[in-house]
Formats: sequence, structure tokens, C-alpha cells
Amino acid sequence: MRQGWATATWLKGAWALLVAVVMGMSAAQATPVYRSVDAQGNVTFSDRPVGEKVDVGTVNTVPGQPRETRDLQALPDAATETEADDASSFTAYERLAIAAPGNETTLPTGAAGNTQVRVAITPELRETDKLRMIIDGEVNGPARHATTFSVTELVRGEHTLRAEVVDAEGRVRQRSAPVTLYVQRASVYLPANPNNPRNNGDSGSQ
Repeated sequence: MRQGWATATWLKGAWALLVAVVMGMSAAQATPVYRSVDAQGNVTFSDRPVGEKVDVGTVNTVPGQPRETRDLQALPDAATETEADDASSFTAYERLAIAAPGNETTLPTGAAGNTQVRVAITPELRETDKLRMIIDGEVNGPARHATTFSVTELVRGEHTLRAEVVDAEGRVRQRSAPVTLYVQRASVYLPANPNNPRNNGDSGSQ
């Protein structure tokens, strides 16, 4: 009884080992497997043509992704964004980033929500391309052949700024990483606010 139990346990282990070996083979490269039993009832699996051939079936495999596909999935945030048919007609800029204001900058109350945004781009912006600002996911003004933009009257709170490269046909070709900007903006009628009309000699309505 003990010998039969041991033999059964050995058979399970041998079969598990066989399955593991076969799973490591591709269907095209699989080697024939043969099963033999000796006088003591021990079962042996081998690639040598001894005993009966075992049909292990087709091994399920998952094909690897082509490198081009992996590279597209791992494109950085400032990567080209265009249709595949047009991608080859545009050469991405080496650098496209908002240089000022810096990330997580806070505009003081006195700025009244106004700031100058400077875009760093390398190499120099091509004649056929333009830049535009995206604030909180919305286009802020038309695209221009310039790298400095005036952003005005931002309300109090947190805002996200990005720069986009637009080609001659108006298609977005490249987008910068986002920059977060905080605005501390108080009422225009506070005495310390430089935009208070009273500070300009205008008493305003009473």
C-alpha cells in the first residue's frame, strides 16, 4: 500500500514537472516526449524515443508586443499627439515646457490673477508652427508664433497650464507637461488691491 502511494505521489510530481517543461516550449520548438515504465512500475518521461510517445497538445502562448507598439504606449507627456497617418510628417521638439511661472507657484493677491507665461522650446519654434495656452483644459486665446503669453483675470484657486504646438493646419502636434498655478485673488475693492478704482482717484459708486 505504501509503495503504491509513493508511486502515485511520484507520478504526480513527474507529471507536474513535465507540464512545467512543456509550458516553457513554444509550439514550433516543442520536442517529442516519451513515456516508459520499468519493471518496478516507475514511470519515466524523456525526449529519447523509448516507450510510447505522449501527445502533450498545443501549448498556449501569448505573442510579445512589437517594440514599436511598446514605444508608443510609453510616450512621454510631451509626445506628439496626431493621427497615425500624419505622424511621420512632424518631427517632435526635443523640449517643450512651461518655464515660467514654475510649477506650484502662487500668485499673490496683488497680481489680480494676471501673469506672464513663458514657454521653453528646443529647437526654436518653426515658422510653420504656433503655440497656444491651455488653461484648465480650455484653449486660452488663439495660437501664435510666440513663446510668451499674457494670462489675465484668473479666479482664486488652483489652475492647470499647458502649452500646445499647433501646425499650419491647426492640428495639435505636441503638448507640454502640466504646470499647477495657485491664485490668491481678493475682491477688487479691498484697499490693498492695486486694481481698486479708489487707488486711481475714482471714488466709485457709494
